[in-house]
Amino acid sequence: MTDDAVPDLRASDADRERVAGILRDAVAEGRLDMTEFEERLDATYQARTYGELVPITRDLPGAGVAVPAVSLSKEPATGSDWPGRIVGGEGSSTWAVAVMSGFQRKGHWTMPRRFTCLAFWGGGEIDLREANFAEREVEVNAIAIMGGVDVIVPPGVEVVVRGVGIMGGFDHQEDGVPGEPGAPRVIVTGFALWGGVGVQRKVTRAEKQRLKEERRREKLERRSNGEY
Repeated sequence: MTDDAVPDLRASDADRERVAGILRDAVAEGRLDMTEFEERLDATYQARTYGELVPITRDLPGAGVAVPAVSLSKEPATGSDWPGRIVGGEGSSTWAVAVMSGFQRKGHWTMPRRFTCLAFWGGGEIDLREANFAEREVEVNAIAIMGGVDVIVPPGVEVVVRGVGIMGGFDHQEDGVPGEPGAPRVIVTGFALWGGVGVQRKVTRAEKQRLKEERRREKLERRSNGEY
């Protein structure tokens, strides 16, 4: 295999996590602000090949060798908390309706095997970043009529989009991204008429706060050392 072929090689979950680690270090050191970090982290988890990963950390220390040096074999995830988040049971709630209004399911809750929601001239948010899961495979059945539903998943979760849109649409951006070993699989189905169902992949609020605290401590240490 020639060097020219490397950018076209498919990136693994381990590759994306290594790049994410470089970004976390960079924001903790003050090299990136939170807006830049979030933009680059989103691009990292959307990347399919080495060629898409390389530019993300090209201007950061060590980035020139970090991505090409990654092993092409998929490595098992370490320290994963996914088994503890698949808890069984019926789920906290199984449906939601927004008619000229809105609804949210967020924070610490249990996603049931099937969650059905309707947004008519309104909007809804289903945030799974801090959720537990009743089963390994769960389904969001979203109906959006002149309204919208946003499904937010954490990194590592596999998403499959099977919805149908008529003068509306379902977001397939996260569809087909491989999940981590043991992570849940979220299937998004339903119907959109003059509306839309979006799928976003974001880090948890706790992770954002941790990075902010690391950056703050780094600044305090630099000040105490007289660096600025």
